[in-house]
Amino acid sequence: MTTVLIVEDESRIAEFVSRGLASAGYETVLVDDGLEGLERALGGGIDLVLLDVGLPSMDGFEVLRQLRAQGSAVPVIMLTARSSTRDTVEGLEAGANDYVPKPFTFEELLARVRSRLRESATPVGIAITSGDVVLDILGRRATVGGREVELSAREFALAEQFLRSPGHVLSREQLLSRVWGMDFDPGSNVVDVYVRYLRGKLGVHHIITVRGAGYRWE
Repeated sequence: MTTVLIVEDESRIAEFVSRGLASAGYETVLVDDGLEGLERALGGGIDLVLLDVGLPSMDGFEVLRQLRAQGSAVPVIMLTARSSTRDTVEGLEAGANDYVPKPFTFEELLARVRSRLRESATPVGIAITSGDVVLDILGRRATVGGREVELSAREFALAEQFLRSPGHVLSREQLLSRVWGMDFDPGSNVVDVYVRYLRGKLGVHHIITVRGAGYRWE
């Protein structure tokens, strides 16, 4: 059975989510402390983590950073009352797969849980190569002309989308959905900002702007 770790110190929310997931066929583990949540996630047997930001002993951002630093690729969905773009970006940059602001409906949360579990179960190639750019998917490393380039979690995910669809135009909406896993404010320029970052690291000539449509990997 698929096991979801719920790291949430508000017992009312934790129990509500746990009951809903159990009804949907998932096994749940409840933890109300950040450090304990990190240890439980690293202990194995967890298929997905629902992680609150405001936690005792260690906040959710730090739990997530340490989880990723120790090599865990378990899908993580952040649950938080903080809804500013800055907090959202911080969570995603730390390695979150999705970000759900409170209050939320259980139906929305369940849909996101199922989506992230499907993604994690999808087999991927060990490496993707396009010209002089190579992405090591399992090792989460990128090289350009044999030289390793440091990419953040979001930069790597964005680069992976481009390299998996060479020659195809990807709209900003598609990239937001696939990389950030959520709907940003329509006025947000986060995709454009990260495309600029990637151009600086992988080469300006690789990513072409298609006016009014999006971006294309050459």
